[in-house]
Amino acid sequence: MVLPTAPPTTPATPAAPADGATALPVRLAGVGRAFTAAGARTASRTVLRGVDLEVAPGEIVAVLGPSGCGKSTLLRQVSGLDAPTSGTVTIDGAPVAGADPRTAVAFQEPRLLPWRTLTQNVALGLPPGTAKGAGRDQVARLLDLVGLAASAGLRPRQVSGGMAQRASLARALARDPGVLLLDEPFGALDALTRLRMQDLLLDVHAARPATVLLVTHDVEEALYLADRVVLLRTLPDGTPSEPADAARSIARVVDVPGDRPRDRAARDLAELRAELLDGLGVPTHHPRAARGA
Repeated sequence: MVLPTAPPTTPATPAAPADGATALPVRLAGVGRAFTAAGARTASRTVLRGVDLEVAPGEIVAVLGPSGCGKSTLLRQVSGLDAPTSGTVTIDGAPVAGADPRTAVAFQEPRLLPWRTLTQNVALGLPPGTAKGAGRDQVARLLDLVGLAASAGLRPRQVSGGMAQRASLARALARDPGVLLLDEPFGALDALTRLRMQDLLLDVHAARPATVLLVTHDVEEALYLADRVVLLRTLPDGTPSEPADAARSIARVVDVPGDRPRDRAARDLAELRAELLDGLGVPTHHPRAARGA
């Protein structure tokens, strides 16, 4: 079954953030991104087309889709690390133009400097000009928040993959970003560590409720963490000159029922899981099982 294209939706209403939170709204209007092959004069591949999305302050939105559909490209438009071919991206009503200090990114790999301690790595995320004492206190609070206070003096090679990823998350939070962009942050972890990191992310978000855009290939992860799930489709080969009614990147936007934290085994989540897998072209049962073999 092909999931129907959803019209632009309004953001879910997340839990009210704590006092002093810096969570900021994000808006993408008609965002498209096309790439030009080496030696070509015109764009040869359209990765994103007609992306309309609004994310409320403090909301967690997960982005799902097959490889190559533009999930990471979408995050790059919001961070300002890449510019859209068409459309606009704004954060708190102001346009994104170049690497935006209101955002922070955490990647699948921790990307820690091996010769520095966890404390020193997290401190790299502090805004330029941060006073020494204030920066030291901020780093200590973040390491405590992610459960690494006792390991602050260790180097990356001395800690597990999950601990390194926690340090990466703390580094991303060091500048108090209004928008936190997570590009498959738990994808390289083992299954049990991944589940624990999901719970940690919810705890961190409750304490420091930034607006979150999460790219993941894991349907269960998306449904457990997010207020809404955006399902992207892979666009057919074409160019930006295609007609306005050409397929848009967003195939569907799903509101996830219930407040966080959720029951992983909840029946309504299981039904949504099957629906999203179907939209991704992945059957919930092996074809032989469906035939009764």
